[in-house]
Amino acid sequence: MADKQPFVTHLYTADPSAHVFNGKLYVYPSHDRETDIKNNDNGDQYDMNDYHVFSMDDVGGPVTDHGVALKAEDVPWVSRQLWAPDAASKNGKYYLYFPARDQEDIFRVGVAVGDTPEGPFKAEPEYIKGTFSVDPAVFVDDDGQAYLYFGGLWGGQLQCYANGAFDKSQLGANEPSTGSALHAKVAKLSDDMLSLASPVSDVVIQDPSTGKPIAAEDHARRFFEAAWLHKYNGKYYFSYSTGDTHYLAYAIGDTPLGPFTYGGRILEPVIGWTTHHSIAEFKGKWYLFYHDSSLSGGENHLRSAKIREIVYDGEGKIHLAEPQPQIKPPAARLEEGGS
Repeated sequence: MADKQPFVTHLYTADPSAHVFNGKLYVYPSHDRETDIKNNDNGDQYDMNDYHVFSMDDVGGPVTDHGVALKAEDVPWVSRQLWAPDAASKNGKYYLYFPARDQEDIFRVGVAVGDTPEGPFKAEPEYIKGTFSVDPAVFVDDDGQAYLYFGGLWGGQLQCYANGAFDKSQLGANEPSTGSALHAKVAKLSDDMLSLASPVSDVVIQDPSTGKPIAAEDHARRFFEAAWLHKYNGKYYFSYSTGDTHYLAYAIGDTPLGPFTYGGRILEPVIGWTTHHSIAEFKGKWYLFYHDSSLSGGENHLRSAKIREIVYDGEGKIHLAEPQPQIKPPAARLEEGGS
């Protein structure tokens, strides 16, 4: 089945963001590459420096690699690490959103503009003011308002902003151990899609049994990285990775800004430490786009994007259309040998 094999095998691809533009399915992944950098909880081994765009007319059909759409060397503010991107379309233009470290080694979110879904994209000379951390995801609602979601713990530096301003002492595998878990971030985008049009706010995920935010010690449910927002039957689904527990989980809300109530897991652990995804509807079916490290034999930083069909039950909960093979979960910490 096509949903169990990588849909790209000539490159290593991860963090696939899928969108339907002009009746065709486009996927915007990060591009993993070989490196001698050792695994660590700061994520230095994820040393990506460009993006390719892929498209297909049918899930399971031929995949077109449209080549390099953007390179780090062409973005003035970037120093290194082009991590998980996303794309959006509005006003006849296409926008590629991407995180990278700036010249002070702080993660920011940038945007590049193109005339076609496959690019090439020309980056704005500066990052989007007010952004920080990693994993941008853009959702354009039915009324045309666009929202930018972002954030990632540990190497993604979200914990450095727990008290507002950037705190360098919190770099590394740090996060609260008590109280509320740290939240992903969201802001409205301007009509031209190039800047924030509202203050950055928290994406609050609530415990369905208490109505309170998910606790910091609840690593099986708290947000870690990989924000994604989609809409189904009038409800907004915020999905994400739990990081060191290796689940893809989701929560449901009534507005794009939340709050969201925890709904369950979409995907159990896969081969490789990270898990990162997107969800899109294409030709009447819903699909989960994700990655694992099976193609590289388990190399944590050499991942490959895959596709699985998902379905919704009568209560709106998400399930895989076919069972997922169970594996031994990776270690909680990369420096313990997680891969």
